Amino acid sequence: MKRALAALTVAAFATLVVDVVAAHRSAVSLGPAVAFVLAATFGIGPVERRPERWPRYAYIALLFLLGGAVFTSSGASVGATLMLVVLVSQTTLLLPMPAVVAVVALVPFFHAGMAFAEGLREGLGLLAAAVFAAVLTKLLLREQAARAALREYAMQAERLAAAQERNRVARDIHDGLGHALTVVQMQIKAARAVLASQPERADEVLAKAQGQAEEALREVRRSVGALRERQPAVPLPDALKALAAETSAAGVPTDLDVTGPVRTLGEEATESLFRAAQEGLTNVRKHARASRAALTLDYSRPAAVRLEVRDDGTGTGVQDQEGFGLLGVRERAAHAGGRMSLESMPGKGSTLSVEVPG
Repeated sequence: MKRALAALTVAAFATLVVDVVAAHRSAVSLGPAVAFVLAATFGIGPVERRPERWPRYAYIALLFLLGGAVFTSSGASVGATLMLVVLVSQTTLLLPMPAVVAVVALVPFFHAGMAFAEGLREGLGLLAAAVFAAVLTKLLLREQAARAALREYAMQAERLAAAQERNRVARDIHDGLGHALTVVQMQIKAARAVLASQPERADEVLAKAQGQAEEALREVRRSVGALRERQPAVPLPDALKALAAETSAAGVPTDLDVTGPVRTLGEEATESLFRAAQEGLTNVRKHARASRAALTLDYSRPAAVRLEVRDDGTGTGVQDQEGFGLLGVRERAAHAGGRMSLESMPGKGSTLSVEVPG
């Protein structure tokens, strides 16, 4: 905007020079115009950078006096009028609105020396030009402020998206890799327990552990590359059946009960339920000291699907302390429009429930 005003100032001066030459007036009358051009072109930057308010008022007062001198000496020429437009625009850039109104109101009085009718006509025309310049400059300032705010909002949205993506990758690493490593750990323990007496059985369990470790590596690659599929490649009941089989093989017999007519869910809902079952069974193996566990996938409700992970373990009685895994389950459920709950009583086991729309 300041560059545009500088260009307008130079154009006004060129117009004024043409007027002086055409009217055969002395070049001395261009003195105030030269001073105005220099001040308006090179003065606004330093003044705008000053933190104090008074240099701005002093600068505008100087431009006002120079503009009046140019207007009077040139006989109200077009070039002088354009310089007054520059004055009003710079006032709008630098000073608050009351000062802008004062300058706009005073500018038409430069026609006071004319005959009443002519002065009134020319004064009203100059007033209209000054009001237009002030309004246009104010609108441009608001547009610039809106663009700056939009850029800030865009940066905030980008930071929020990055934070959400980091949280998603963290959940993926915990849910996928953590689950896989827990299974591998349980299988290695089982293999070591029967290594001496049942080497064939130990080799079978180690083979399963190797397969689970390979799956863990694939999970790491998907998480790091942010290319992990958002839902299991197989239908949800089949994926849960595989999880139950893994838990059973790790030493905690686990049953799966699917009720109601099975239907296809959205990616986020499916992902939320699958990861909830994965986290729940991981906690059963690691912490619950349970003899049995059960998965229930309930499609009987018309507008929602519910998953429950139950165990008959020790329970905790503490439901307000969530680790990263349960926090991830809660976040996934909320993101899918659902909710998570956890009931745990000492000596009576725990029940993890997730319900999502679908």
